[in-house]
Formats: sequence, structure tokens, C-alpha cells
Amino acid sequence: MSGLMFSLLTVTLAVGIAGAAAAQTGDPENTIYLDLKDGRVVIELRPDLAPQHVARIKQLTREGFYDGLAFHRVIDGFMAQTGDPNGNGTGGSGIKLPAEFSNEPHERGTLSMARARSRDSADSQFFIMFERAPHLDGEYTVWGKIVDGMEHVDGIKRGDNNDNGAVDDPDTIIRMQVAADVAE
Repeated sequence: MSGLMFSLLTVTLAVGIAGAAAAQTGDPENTIYLDLKDGRVVIELRPDLAPQHVARIKQLTREGFYDGLAFHRVIDGFMAQTGDPNGNGTGGSGIKLPAEFSNEPHERGTLSMARARSRDSADSQFFIMFERAPHLDGEYTVWGKIVDGMEHVDGIKRGDNNDNGAVDDPDTIIRMQVAADVAE
């Protein structure tokens, strides 16, 4: 291999590696670390889709609201839901958010807000998709996407399919942090 070709190959590889690292870490202010029993999950926030929801998720995260909360509803092949301080799907932070629905698909690794019947009832509860669910598209606010660690989400304890995914002795969020606030 000629010296010029070797240099071009080296530069191309270096740029590709740097680009991959930047894609994984992204903007620290719009990245969340979700620590689970099996490891860290990296979430890319989507303020372009849901600016109010992203701002609220970051606020609650910075307050430590999500730390220790259970994945109270987990349905195999569908999703894992958390964010309820009551641990049973009935609670929230006390602030309802107006819907910010988009055309973003609910696919594996998507994070979206749980809500009641009212479109403007999302609060603090959210869910992470295990698989594609097109019936949710345009009906729930998508606010993030997992960019690393989905295998740790796959390890979350599943609930009872005969009881709408209710989980006995559920797994919890160990800690949730905005990446910009973490010294590593």
C-alpha cells in the first residue's frame, strides 16, 4: 500500500471512529444516563419533537425524581413503563403537559410519555418500547431514543400478561442523570 493511500485510510478510519463516538455521546445537555441493575442506558433526548416534555424530563431528572422508581408495568414484546412515585400507575409529579404528538414511530428503543384518556394528561410516567407498535404513533409524545444499552432494558423483569403487565417485586431505576451534570 502506498504511503498516500495508507494516510488516507488512516484519516478516514480516525474520522469514522470520532464520528461514531460523537454520535453515541451527542449533546450532553440532551443526553440522559439511565442506570439499571444490569448497566447504563444512554438516551438521546428529542427536543425537536417534544420541547416541553424534554424540558420537564430533564427537570425531574435533575431533582432526582426518577431515582428508585419501579418499572411497574412491563409487557414482553411491547414496553416497560416507569415514572410513577406510587409504583402502580396511578401517580405522577403533579404537572400535566400538553400533548406534543409527532410522526416519529414507536419502535424498539423509543421513549414516549404515558397518559390517561385525555391527550393532555402526560405527567412523569414514560415507557420504553421493546418492539415496534404502530398503533401508538401520533397518539403519544415521543421524547427520546436509546442509543446505547438497550440490552439492559431487555433485562428488565417482565410483568404478568394476564394482569396488564403488572410486576411483582419490580426492577427499579437505580439513577437517572442528565449527561451534562455528570463528571466522568
